Amino acid sequence: MKGTGFTTPRRQRYFEDYITGAVHEFGSVTVPEDEIIEFGNRFVPQPYHTDPVLAKKTIYGGIIASGWHTAAVMMRVYSDNYLSQVANLGSPGVDELRWPKPVRPGDQLSIRVTVLETRLSSSKPDRGIVHSFLETLNQDGEVVMSMKMVNFMSTRPG
Repeated sequence: MKGTGFTTPRRQRYFEDYITGAVHEFGSVTVPEDEIIEFGNRFVPQPYHTDPVLAKKTIYGGIIASGWHTAAVMMRVYSDNYLSQVANLGSPGVDELRWPKPVRPGDQLSIRVTVLETRLSSSKPDRGIVHSFLETLNQDGEVVMSMKMVNFMSTRPG
């Protein structure tokens, strides 16, 4: 089951709207060099994130975004499109976070989210747990980041 989004708007989306096997795609966001450098200077001050001249001498051959910058960009797209505005109860964490390819200045990122599993909470029947596999893709369809996400969601009232 593949689609570009949900049939239910985020402000009306509950646990029941996350269907196991569904694939949703959202994006894209361009990652400019100045943002890569700004994020690098603030949070991950390594030359391949902050200095175009020194970055050319690294194994990357130029400036690349920090993986944490990529994660932040992805989280914005994920939050704006995938997560419910009314039922999202947060996340206990992620598993298997990977950055298989670097993100370079000008890359356009999008996300593909596959719903892996959903189950009602056994102790709290007003909510469920949604397990998703999230891939961040560049403009060439190459995976630049992946992770398994877990979210708690309220069930539809009534």
